[in-house]
Amino acid sequence: MSAALPILAVWLGAWGLNAWLARFDTRLTRILVALIFGATVLILWEMITRIYNVPPVILPPPSQIARAFTDNLPLLWGDFVQTILKGALSGWVMGAVAAIGTAIAIDRSPFLQRGLLPVGNFVAALPIIGIAPILVMWFGFDWQSKAAVVVVMVFFPILVNTMAGLAATDPLQRDLIAGWNAGYWQALWKLRLPAALPFIFNGLKIATTLALIGAIVAEFFGSPTRGMGFRISTAVGQLNLALVWAEILVAALAGTAFYGLVALVERRLTFWHPSQRKQS
Repeated sequence: MSAALPILAVWLGAWGLNAWLARFDTRLTRILVALIFGATVLILWEMITRIYNVPPVILPPPSQIARAFTDNLPLLWGDFVQTILKGALSGWVMGAVAAIGTAIAIDRSPFLQRGLLPVGNFVAALPIIGIAPILVMWFGFDWQSKAAVVVVMVFFPILVNTMAGLAATDPLQRDLIAGWNAGYWQALWKLRLPAALPFIFNGLKIATTLALIGAIVAEFFGSPTRGMGFRISTAVGQLNLALVWAEILVAALAGTAFYGLVALVERRLTFWHPSQRKQS
Protein backbone atom coordinates (compact mmCIF):
# COMPACT_ATOMS: atom_id res chain seq x y z
CA MET A 1 0.00 0.00 0.00
CA SER A 2 2.81 2.42 0.84
CA ALA A 3 4.35 1.84 -2.61
CA ALA A 4 1.16 3.03 -4.25
CA LEU A 5 1.07 6.35 -2.36
CA PRO A 6 3.59 8.20 -4.61
CA ILE A 7 1.73 6.95 -7.68
CA LEU A 8 -1.59 8.13 -6.26
CA ALA A 9 -0.09 11.48 -5.25
CA VAL A 10 1.26 12.16 -8.76
CA TRP A 11 -2.06 11.20 -10.33
CA LEU A 12 -4.15 13.37 -8.02
CA GLY A 13 -1.77 16.32 -8.36
CA ALA A 14 -1.87 16.19 -12.16
CA TRP A 15 -5.64 15.71 -12.08
CA GLY A 16 -6.12 18.79 -9.89
CA LEU A 17 -3.79 20.91 -12.03
CA ASN A 18 -5.55 19.93 -15.24
CA ALA A 19 -8.98 20.52 -13.70
CA TRP A 20 -7.90 24.02 -12.74
CA LEU A 21 -6.40 24.77 -16.17
CA ALA A 22 -9.49 23.46 -17.96
CA ARG A 23 -11.50 26.31 -16.47
CA PHE A 24 -9.63 28.72 -18.78
CA ASP A 25 -10.72 27.78 -22.29
CA THR A 26 -7.83 29.23 -24.27
CA ARG A 27 -5.48 27.76 -26.85
CA LEU A 28 -2.57 27.82 -24.41
CA THR A 29 -4.44 26.02 -21.63
CA ARG A 30 -5.70 23.37 -24.04
CA ILE A 31 -2.10 22.68 -25.10
CA LEU A 32 -0.93 22.64 -21.47
CA VAL A 33 -3.67 20.20 -20.43
CA ALA A 34 -2.65 17.79 -23.20
CA LEU A 35 1.07 18.10 -22.35
CA ILE A 36 0.48 17.63 -18.61
CA PHE A 37 -1.70 14.59 -19.24
CA GLY A 38 0.90 13.00 -21.52
CA ALA A 39 3.74 13.75 -19.11
CA THR A 40 1.71 12.30 -16.23
CA VAL A 41 1.14 9.05 -18.11
CA LEU A 42 4.88 8.71 -18.80
CA ILE A 43 5.81 9.51 -15.19
CA LEU A 44 3.31 7.01 -13.81
CA TRP A 45 4.48 4.40 -16.33
CA GLU A 46 8.10 4.90 -15.17
CA MET A 47 7.12 4.79 -11.49
CA ILE A 48 5.01 1.64 -11.82
CA THR A 49 7.70 -0.30 -13.70
CA ARG A 50 10.40 0.80 -11.22
CA ILE A 51 8.43 0.40 -7.98
CA TYR A 52 6.95 -2.98 -8.84
CA ASN A 53 10.05 -4.29 -10.68
CA VAL A 54 8.17 -5.08 -13.89
CA PRO A 55 10.42 -7.19 -16.15
CA PRO A 56 11.53 -5.28 -19.30
CA VAL A 57 10.32 -8.17 -21.46
CA ILE A 58 6.81 -7.44 -20.17
CA LEU A 59 6.85 -3.65 -20.13
CA PRO A 60 10.07 -1.60 -20.36
CA PRO A 61 10.07 1.81 -18.65
CA PRO A 62 9.94 4.94 -20.83
CA SER A 63 13.55 5.79 -19.95
CA GLN A 64 14.71 2.48 -21.43
CA ILE A 65 12.57 3.03 -24.53
CA ALA A 66 14.07 6.52 -24.94
CA ARG A 67 17.55 5.05 -24.66
CA ALA A 68 16.75 2.43 -27.29
CA PHE A 69 15.36 5.20 -29.50
CA THR A 70 18.49 7.37 -29.29
CA ASP A 71 20.89 4.42 -29.58
CA ASN A 72 19.22 3.12 -32.76
CA LEU A 73 18.47 6.33 -34.67
CA PRO A 74 20.13 5.22 -37.96
CA LEU A 75 18.31 1.88 -37.79
CA LEU A 76 14.98 3.53 -37.01
CA TRP A 77 15.47 6.07 -39.81
CA GLY A 78 16.09 3.29 -42.34
CA ASP A 79 12.97 1.48 -41.19
CA PHE A 80 11.00 4.73 -41.38
CA VAL A 81 12.08 5.35 -44.98
CA GLN A 82 11.32 1.77 -46.02
CA THR A 83 7.92 1.46 -44.36
CA ILE A 84 6.46 4.96 -44.15
CA LEU A 85 7.93 6.89 -47.08
CA LYS A 86 8.16 4.07 -49.60
CA GLY A 87 5.35 1.72 -48.58
CA ALA A 88 2.68 3.70 -46.73
CA LEU A 89 2.99 7.11 -48.42
CA SER A 90 3.28 5.83 -51.98
CA GLY A 91 0.37 3.41 -51.44
CA TRP A 92 -1.72 6.17 -49.87
CA VAL A 93 -1.14 8.50 -52.83
CA MET A 94 -1.88 5.82 -55.42
CA GLY A 95 -4.94 4.60 -53.54
CA ALA A 96 -6.29 8.15 -53.12
CA VAL A 97 -5.85 9.01 -56.80
CA ALA A 98 -7.44 5.72 -57.87
CA ALA A 99 -10.34 6.09 -55.44
CA ILE A 100 -11.17 9.69 -56.40
CA GLY A 101 -10.93 8.86 -60.10
CA THR A 102 -13.12 5.79 -59.65
CA ALA A 103 -15.69 7.80 -57.67
CA ILE A 104 -15.95 10.31 -60.53
CA ALA A 105 -16.32 7.47 -63.04
CA ILE A 106 -19.03 5.83 -60.93
CA ASP A 107 -20.82 9.16 -60.56
CA ARG A 108 -20.69 9.57 -64.33
CA SER A 109 -21.88 6.07 -65.22
CA PRO A 110 -25.01 4.37 -63.79
CA PHE A 111 -23.60 1.06 -65.05
CA LEU A 112 -20.53 1.42 -62.86
CA GLN A 113 -22.75 2.38 -59.90
CA ARG A 114 -24.41 -1.03 -60.15
CA GLY A 115 -21.27 -2.96 -61.06
CA LEU A 116 -18.29 -1.52 -59.18
CA LEU A 117 -19.82 -0.70 -55.80
CA PRO A 118 -20.66 -4.33 -54.90
CA VAL A 119 -17.11 -5.30 -55.90
CA GLY A 120 -15.76 -2.48 -53.75
CA ASN A 121 -17.80 -3.67 -50.78
CA PHE A 122 -16.42 -7.17 -51.27
CA VAL A 123 -12.80 -5.97 -51.46
CA ALA A 124 -13.25 -3.77 -48.38
CA ALA A 125 -14.41 -6.81 -46.41
CA LEU A 126 -11.26 -8.80 -47.21
CA PRO A 127 -9.01 -9.19 -44.13
CA ILE A 128 -5.51 -7.80 -44.46
CA ILE A 129 -4.13 -11.01 -42.96
CA GLY A 130 -5.52 -12.82 -45.98
CA ILE A 131 -4.52 -10.49 -48.79
CA ALA A 132 -1.08 -9.39 -47.55
CA PRO A 133 0.70 -12.74 -48.21
CA ILE A 134 -0.86 -12.92 -51.68
CA LEU A 135 0.24 -9.41 -52.63
CA VAL A 136 3.73 -10.08 -51.24
CA MET A 137 4.00 -13.10 -53.53
CA TRP A 138 2.72 -11.09 -56.50
CA PHE A 139 4.81 -7.94 -56.08
CA GLY A 140 7.89 -9.25 -54.27
CA PHE A 141 9.37 -8.62 -50.85
CA ASP A 142 10.34 -4.98 -51.29
CA TRP A 143 8.20 -1.88 -50.68
CA GLN A 144 6.06 -2.40 -53.80
CA SER A 145 4.05 -5.20 -52.18
CA LYS A 146 3.48 -3.08 -49.05
CA ALA A 147 2.27 -0.21 -51.23
CA ALA A 148 -0.14 -2.61 -52.94
CA VAL A 149 -1.56 -3.66 -49.56
CA VAL A 150 -1.97 -0.01 -48.61
CA VAL A 151 -3.77 0.73 -51.89
CA VAL A 152 -6.29 -2.02 -51.16
CA MET A 153 -6.83 -0.76 -47.60
CA VAL A 154 -7.27 2.95 -48.35
CA PHE A 155 -9.18 2.67 -51.62
CA PHE A 156 -12.67 1.94 -50.32
CA PRO A 157 -12.88 4.52 -47.47
CA ILE A 158 -11.79 7.30 -49.82
CA LEU A 159 -14.13 6.04 -52.55
CA VAL A 160 -17.17 6.01 -50.27
CA ASN A 161 -16.44 9.46 -48.84
CA THR A 162 -15.83 10.95 -52.28
CA MET A 163 -19.08 9.55 -53.64
CA ALA A 164 -20.96 10.91 -50.62
CA GLY A 165 -19.38 14.31 -51.22
CA LEU A 166 -20.26 14.34 -54.92
CA ALA A 167 -23.89 13.67 -53.97
CA ALA A 168 -23.94 16.33 -51.25
CA THR A 169 -24.59 19.37 -53.43
CA ASP A 170 -28.01 20.96 -53.19
CA PRO A 171 -30.41 20.23 -56.11
CA LEU A 172 -31.03 23.95 -56.47
CA GLN A 173 -27.33 24.56 -56.92
CA ARG A 174 -27.13 21.88 -59.61
CA ASP A 175 -30.19 23.31 -61.37
CA LEU A 176 -28.68 26.79 -61.22
CA ILE A 177 -25.36 25.80 -62.77
CA ALA A 178 -27.19 23.71 -65.37
CA GLY A 179 -29.24 26.82 -66.18
CA TRP A 180 -25.96 28.58 -66.98
CA ASN A 181 -25.38 25.92 -69.64
CA ALA A 182 -22.52 24.28 -67.75
CA GLY A 183 -21.60 20.80 -68.87
CA TYR A 184 -20.90 17.83 -66.59
CA TRP A 185 -17.18 18.51 -66.24
CA GLN A 186 -17.67 22.23 -65.65
CA ALA A 187 -20.25 21.51 -62.95
CA LEU A 188 -17.95 18.88 -61.46
CA TRP A 189 -14.92 21.19 -61.31
CA LYS A 190 -16.65 24.39 -60.23
CA LEU A 191 -19.40 23.09 -57.94
CA ARG A 192 -19.41 19.43 -57.01
CA LEU A 193 -15.73 18.77 -56.29
CA PRO A 194 -15.32 21.86 -54.09
CA ALA A 195 -18.47 20.87 -52.19
CA ALA A 196 -17.10 17.33 -51.85
CA LEU A 197 -13.73 18.42 -50.41
CA PRO A 198 -14.75 18.04 -46.71
CA PHE A 199 -15.93 14.49 -47.44
CA ILE A 200 -12.82 13.66 -49.46
CA PHE A 201 -10.54 14.90 -46.68
CA ASN A 202 -12.46 12.80 -44.16
CA GLY A 203 -11.61 9.76 -46.25
CA LEU A 204 -7.99 10.87 -46.66
CA LYS A 205 -7.57 11.35 -42.89
CA ILE A 206 -9.07 7.94 -42.14
CA ALA A 207 -6.75 6.44 -44.74
CA THR A 208 -3.61 7.87 -43.10
CA THR A 209 -3.90 5.48 -40.17
CA LEU A 210 -4.96 2.59 -42.41
CA ALA A 211 -1.91 3.17 -44.60
CA LEU A 212 0.48 2.86 -41.67
CA ILE A 213 -1.25 -0.25 -40.36
CA GLY A 214 -1.29 -1.87 -43.79
CA ALA A 215 2.38 -1.22 -44.52
CA ILE A 216 3.58 -2.44 -41.12
CA VAL A 217 1.40 -5.57 -41.07
CA ALA A 218 2.37 -6.47 -44.65
CA GLU A 219 6.04 -6.58 -43.62
CA PHE A 220 5.28 -9.44 -41.25
CA PHE A 221 4.69 -11.63 -44.32
CA GLY A 222 7.91 -10.86 -46.13
CA SER A 223 10.35 -8.00 -46.21
CA PRO A 224 14.01 -7.23 -46.85
CA THR A 225 16.16 -6.82 -43.76
CA ARG A 226 14.67 -3.43 -42.96
CA GLY A 227 11.25 -2.00 -42.27
CA MET A 228 9.20 -1.38 -39.15
CA GLY A 229 7.17 -4.57 -39.36
CA PHE A 230 10.29 -6.64 -39.96
CA ARG A 231 12.09 -4.96 -37.06
CA ILE A 232 9.19 -5.46 -34.67
CA SER A 233 8.88 -9.16 -35.48
CA THR A 234 12.63 -9.82 -35.12
CA ALA A 235 12.95 -7.69 -31.95
CA VAL A 236 10.08 -9.60 -30.34
CA GLY A 237 11.86 -12.85 -31.16
CA GLN A 238 14.99 -11.47 -29.47
CA LEU A 239 12.93 -10.23 -26.45
CA ASN A 240 14.16 -6.71 -27.18
CA LEU A 241 10.92 -5.02 -26.18
CA ALA A 242 12.55 -1.61 -25.80
CA LEU A 243 13.34 -1.58 -29.53
CA VAL A 244 9.79 -2.73 -30.28
CA TRP A 245 8.41 0.23 -28.33
CA ALA A 246 10.88 2.54 -30.07
CA GLU A 247 9.50 1.40 -33.43
CA ILE A 248 5.96 1.94 -32.10
CA LEU A 249 7.00 5.44 -31.06
CA VAL A 250 8.28 6.17 -34.57
CA ALA A 251 5.02 4.88 -36.05
CA ALA A 252 2.97 7.00 -33.65
CA LEU A 253 4.98 10.15 -34.43
CA ALA A 254 4.80 9.50 -38.17
CA GLY A 255 1.06 8.82 -38.03
CA THR A 256 0.42 11.99 -36.04
CA ALA A 257 2.50 14.10 -38.42
CA PHE A 258 0.85 12.48 -41.46
CA TYR A 259 -2.65 13.11 -40.11
CA GLY A 260 -1.75 16.66 -39.07
CA LEU A 261 -0.37 17.48 -42.52
CA VAL A 262 -3.56 16.28 -44.21
CA ALA A 263 -5.65 18.24 -41.70
CA LEU A 264 -3.56 21.36 -42.36
CA VAL A 265 -4.09 21.07 -46.11
CA GLU A 266 -7.80 20.56 -45.43
CA ARG A 267 -7.98 23.79 -43.44
CA ARG A 268 -6.26 25.69 -46.25
CA LEU A 269 -8.56 24.32 -48.97
CA THR A 270 -11.87 24.23 -47.07
CA PHE A 271 -11.59 27.46 -45.08
CA TRP A 272 -15.07 28.36 -46.29
CA HIS A 273 -16.71 25.32 -44.67
CA PRO A 274 -18.64 25.95 -41.39
CA SER A 275 -16.63 23.28 -39.53
CA GLN A 276 -13.36 25.06 -40.30
CA ARG A 277 -14.70 28.47 -39.39
CA LYS A 278 -15.87 27.05 -36.08
CA GLN A 279 -12.41 25.63 -35.31
CA SER A 280 -10.68 28.91 -36.09
